[in-house]
Amino acid sequence: MPVHPQIAQFLSTLPPSDASAPDVAGWRANGEAHLPPVSERPPVHEIADVTVTTPGGEVPVRVYSPSGDGPGGVLVYFHGGAFFSGSLETHDVICRSLANASGYRVVSVGYRLAPEAAFPAGLDDCYAVVRWVAENRSSIPWDGTRLALAGDSSGGTFVAAVTAMAHDDGITAISQQVLFYPSVDLDFDLSRYPSLTENAEGKGLETVALKPTNSFYIESGADSADPRVSPIKRADLTGLPPALIITAEYDPLRDEGEAYAHRLEAAGVSTTLHRYAGATHGFVQYFGWLPEYSGVFAEVADFLD
Repeated sequence: MPVHPQIAQFLSTLPPSDASAPDVAGWRANGEAHLPPVSERPPVHEIADVTVTTPGGEVPVRVYSPSGDGPGGVLVYFHGGAFFSGSLETHDVICRSLANASGYRVVSVGYRLAPEAAFPAGLDDCYAVVRWVAENRSSIPWDGTRLALAGDSSGGTFVAAVTAMAHDDGITAISQQVLFYPSVDLDFDLSRYPSLTENAEGKGLETVALKPTNSFYIESGADSADPRVSPIKRADLTGLPPALIITAEYDPLRDEGEAYAHRLEAAGVSTTLHRYAGATHGFVQYFGWLPEYSGVFAEVADFLD
């Protein structure tokens, strides 16, 4: 199907991308400036901002509790933003929606960003918060059996990397992983995936912008050959937790996310792959309210159950 008409209307207002690196401060400010007021966001039973003390320093997190009932599942969320942007605020609506749909407590991580924080600072923050949740059930009540991770775009990169790091460290608490249109190969060689050329222009995220928007992360020390940076390059994917991978038909990153799903499946990991027709990169964040895409939160809830 063609690009969803309401998404297409929005895309028509965007200027074409080029190969220049974005202005970090301006990009971040723009992302924060176009958020719905709190009164228009999905209500959640309780939301609390707390600070987690980790070996790398203090990490802000936001905890969404959908009800006052006893311990249930917990979902740790890593926001997207090409490793240099995004925040607890920009992804607040996603986390509210996930908490309400799933009944899980959602812990959103405000990890350190490039270029101010060099690799692997942000990744280490995410991993440290997951370990803190796993080891401190008195602080974040959960049932001890359902600890899932989720993230979008570069946050999906962190989900894949953190689950692998936990596996290698013998941590078995992570029950599931959810990746929304993940960036799992920071090589960006155009010959690697057809979607990089098929969806190169006019789809919001444009192929020409991939290297410059990720340059802050790469130049901070992230090596695209490192499986912690490009999880699809991990040699052995066996033993990882079940995965739900969501991709978008008109996303230049579509094929690498789907290739990662196929590699997980080939490694014996229970994997569900769903390509959303007519959608573009970021649709869960920006167009999750459309009827065609609002079911993504229920899909995650079904997967977690």
